[in-house]
Amino acid sequence: MTTRGILGFAIFLFVLALIDLYAYKGVNTAMAQAGPGLRRWVRLGYWALSIGMLALLVWVAVSIQDLRSTRNHSFMFSLAALFMLFLLPKVVIVLFHGLEDLVEGGRWLLGKLTPGDPVASGDPISRLRFLSQVGLALSAVPFVGVLYGITQGRRNFRVERVRLTSNKLPVAFDGLRIVQISDLHLGSFPASTDIVRRGVDLINEERPDLVLFTGDLVNDYADEAEAWVNTLKDLQARLGKYAILGNHDYSDYAQWDRAEDKRANLERLKRHHAAMGFRLMLDEHTRIERDGQAITLLGVQNWGRRFQQYGDLAKAMQGHDPGTFRILMSHDPTHWEEQVLGTGIELTLSGHTHGAQFGITIAGQTYSPAQWVYKRWAGLYSEGAQQLYVNRGFGYIGFPGRVGMPPEITVFELRCRAEAPVA
Repeated sequence: MTTRGILGFAIFLFVLALIDLYAYKGVNTAMAQAGPGLRRWVRLGYWALSIGMLALLVWVAVSIQDLRSTRNHSFMFSLAALFMLFLLPKVVIVLFHGLEDLVEGGRWLLGKLTPGDPVASGDPISRLRFLSQVGLALSAVPFVGVLYGITQGRRNFRVERVRLTSNKLPVAFDGLRIVQISDLHLGSFPASTDIVRRGVDLINEERPDLVLFTGDLVNDYADEAEAWVNTLKDLQARLGKYAILGNHDYSDYAQWDRAEDKRANLERLKRHHAAMGFRLMLDEHTRIERDGQAITLLGVQNWGRRFQQYGDLAKAMQGHDPGTFRILMSHDPTHWEEQVLGTGIELTLSGHTHGAQFGITIAGQTYSPAQWVYKRWAGLYSEGAQQLYVNRGFGYIGFPGRVGMPPEITVFELRCRAEAPVA
């Protein structure tokens, strides 16, 4: 670690220590009326966890190079989850206790500036204790949320059903069933998990005609996929399985000593796609035929506004039949906004955003940090006759869980004519 890195890490630890101290002040205030025995145990437990977490962070910082060399993303992400599990509740306590101190500071200042005896109503100590107690109670919300996300949220798949109608769809393809999956990030899963198998079984239960995978098979390295090749090989689709590359698949975020090793990693990843029975589409198109009629499937390499721009849409479209119904697989939804709109391509399937793996639904409307970054971040969007669907992702990265944003398997049913309006 460089001198600058050491200084930055020291400042980070100092800030965390301040949060610990101030949060404990809030806890202590909230429990002012508790018995001395309970307060002693709370104090011991609080500081044992806090000091333990700080020590763990120091160990990770010292061992970071060795940890990276193991390529054990699951372990690293578990440490991140453990950190969030205990930090977020303290942040809630700090906010409420800070509000207390602001209120009490304002009362004190008002008392100094206002002549005469202040009129007091109630016990100021009780009011102080009440806000701390509210903060302590609400701190359980992020704790429970994170705990649920890493134990159940990441494995409770949502099968999202989308029905689309187009006059360009041939009659032979009326009722076509397409399953889209995206962002597997296989290196994030612990080797012992059954989550991938559970997802595969759910997909096969849908009896799809096509399975389309829209990128990010791994986090960085091709060998992350090796444990799951046979599982994903079991995916069944009557008309075939197709895939594209996502931004993580190129291993641009890993450190490589030699450029040829990085290229070999990508070639190995391509072989894994083939072994799983997927045709990997690299800026190309193919005709899918049924009963003498056809649709066109296009697939491009990653192209994103703030990410790699390897994709060549013009190359993928070269020589295709624009009179057919067209489906484009493009990993990053910003590609639709920048290049796909105006081409007339009827349906684009993307992923990439994960829905930020966090969401909250209020009155039927879901809100997520993803919407601060992406204009189109989850679900179906339309612009004229062109449509974009953004899948919320199968796996996860960074935080090993999902809170209010379940992993998604999207099932499309395509219809070739609009239904008659209801009288």
